[in-house]
Amino acid sequence: MSEYLHSVFLDTEKCTGCTTCMKHCPTEAIRIRDGHAVIDSNRCIDCGECIRKCTNHAKKAKYDSFSEIDKYKYKIALPAPALFAQFENLDDIDYVLQGLIDIGFDDVFEVSRGAELVSAYTRLYLETEGIKKPVISTACPVVVRLIIMRFPYLKDNLIPLLPPMEVAASLAVEKAMKEHPELKREDIGVCFISPCPAKVSYVRNSFGSYKSEVDLVISISEIYLRLINAMERGRQPDVTTGAGRIGLSWAMCGGEASALLNDKIIAADGVDNVISVLDQIEDGNIPPIDFVELNACPGGCVGGVLTMENPFVAKNRLHTLRRYLPVSKNESTGKYIPDSRFFSELPAYKPLNRLSDNLAESLSLMSKIKAVRSELPGIDCGSCGAPSCKAFAEDIVIGNADKNDCIIAYKEFIKKYIHDYGGSKKDESD
Repeated sequence: MSEYLHSVFLDTEKCTGCTTCMKHCPTEAIRIRDGHAVIDSNRCIDCGECIRKCTNHAKKAKYDSFSEIDKYKYKIALPAPALFAQFENLDDIDYVLQGLIDIGFDDVFEVSRGAELVSAYTRLYLETEGIKKPVISTACPVVVRLIIMRFPYLKDNLIPLLPPMEVAASLAVEKAMKEHPELKREDIGVCFISPCPAKVSYVRNSFGSYKSEVDLVISISEIYLRLINAMERGRQPDVTTGAGRIGLSWAMCGGEASALLNDKIIAADGVDNVISVLDQIEDGNIPPIDFVELNACPGGCVGGVLTMENPFVAKNRLHTLRRYLPVSKNESTGKYIPDSRFFSELPAYKPLNRLSDNLAESLSLMSKIKAVRSELPGIDCGSCGAPSCKAFAEDIVIGNADKNDCIIAYKEFIKKYIHDYGGSKKDESD
């Protein structure tokens, strides 16, 4: 298995080792060692929760620089629907699309257009006999990685459809090569404008055997300032939006599910709520439903850490923009889903709860962890540098921590030592 390339990283110079990120990490991927946080690459899902919670701005996201588009002859912008919610008093999406052309792109292909097609494909897929329900969306790469690592029994519930970003990228490349037959694929730079770091990781690592059609991923926060300077509300844009309400709504939690015209759906946002829903599905403690939309970011993609605007304000702006759009401009023309819109396999990640590839060794380690855990105070204070006593016990057993790192246990040891040592001295004096 090749090394997973992450988009979330730590600036050790700004980290104070305060444990805030550690306590909020949903996969317990963070430890405090030598006075600063350490991120476990095998556990990190690039959800950006540590970036959101860090008050010292020590957690950051990697993404491509805008200047990198210059290495391509033909540049295509793929704006996420959340981009349009960042601008105050915007009443026409076309101004943003024109702004992207004005700052250097040759063409703009909205991810919203891909989203409307995926919605149509999903409606067809739900009618297929023999599929495992509830069907879980694969639009959020954080959720996909979380399920494979922490809820492997739900892998078969994931819908095997490419996310809107990939559908849009594929169509954008086809359009460019048709209109400009002199271009080769390597001449075309497809640039996704992203609300979150997870999309960066997705592109860098591909998706199973599927190689992404996206060449660059730039953050909304970086492109925002360039667009503000370029957008002119006084003149009529030359570019017209190719999407409707359905595509734009994908930026908000519930937008994907509502497009399915199905009452047996649920939608959840925020990584803690996502985990709660997955727990209930895995345990069978949820009513019969057909489709589950899960968004790791609060509010949906509008809550991504690479955006500029408050997610609640952003959602309100999207509702305003939706009023002036048709329901959809992109519908599936047939009664089948093209083979090119499916992915053949899921990425291979190591499950979080797997201690060893050998079953006997795993059982032995679990027994040792349980024994060590029983000797710890059980208050999950985090002073040891681990998020919980259970996680600390695991660290001890696999050799990444020492039992004396527990301040409470060490304090009790010192008290016992003083009591025993003091008692023996007293006996000698008597």
